[in-house]
Amino acid sequence: MTAPPTYASGLSEIADRYDVILSDIWGVIHNGREAFPGAVDALGRFNGERGPVILISNAPRPNGPVVEQLGEQFAVPQGTFAEVVTSGDATRVLLAERAPGPAWKIGPDRDWPLYEGLGLEEAPLDAAKFISCTGPFDDEADTPEDYRDDFRKAIARGLEMVCANPDIVVQRGDKLIYCGGALAQLYEALDGRVLMAGKPHPAIYDLALARAAERLGRPVDRSRVLCIGDGLGTDIRGANAQKLDVLFIANGIHGEESVQNGRLQPKVVEHLLAVEGLSARWAMADLVW
Repeated sequence: MTAPPTYASGLSEIADRYDVILSDIWGVIHNGREAFPGAVDALGRFNGERGPVILISNAPRPNGPVVEQLGEQFAVPQGTFAEVVTSGDATRVLLAERAPGPAWKIGPDRDWPLYEGLGLEEAPLDAAKFISCTGPFDDEADTPEDYRDDFRKAIARGLEMVCANPDIVVQRGDKLIYCGGALAQLYEALDGRVLMAGKPHPAIYDLALARAAERLGRPVDRSRVLCIGDGLGTDIRGANAQKLDVLFIANGIHGEESVQNGRLQPKVVEHLLAVEGLSARWAMADLVW
């Protein structure tokens, strides 16, 4: 049986154990509508005093728009982090290998920067050679079931899906919305083939650790890397697969279950981890210093 997490009251309790932080964004730093001041402060202190904070996100766009959004929409100071690495950054490698395609592109217009400069052509489903999925066309209204019929047609043609966002859902304010991973999950359930580069898959961690080494000016000691996240199937599973310490933030996707009346529920946290066969070195309700 996996040992339960140690429940820390703040990042300051454990910061001296680590040289690098790989932190999730959505669910840790903001909820899609507003930033969490405590988390911004905690990461900024670590980044300024101890070592690089590399934000790793399953956003299906290159890091530039994500950095801009953090500053412009959420007023997150640049000094909060050293680098941002996205699933989009890692996915562009997979897409470039398949250019010129053509691809049937599923996703909202805001994700189109993913394709810039790749020479990838777009086509309707019946003329495409593969599928590129960043998420539903309308994540406020669409569900995976809306795509079932088209997915059956695509699988009958033997099309592979490249999914730029492995997240199943994320929290937008007080609402959970479907992401690309939910569509990929259905595609696989229908016996379709899916490739992903974001969390929990290795490519995004390889890229993030390489950026951390550049910032440190030396190789990264993996025993002194802390991953932070709220997603069991992405953040926690990815850190476990990489054999990296992880801090589980309970008041994110699973906040309704694991934080009640503002108090962390350790037994619920431990149950959630056990059901998924996962472990976390540390846990806290919200990221604070």
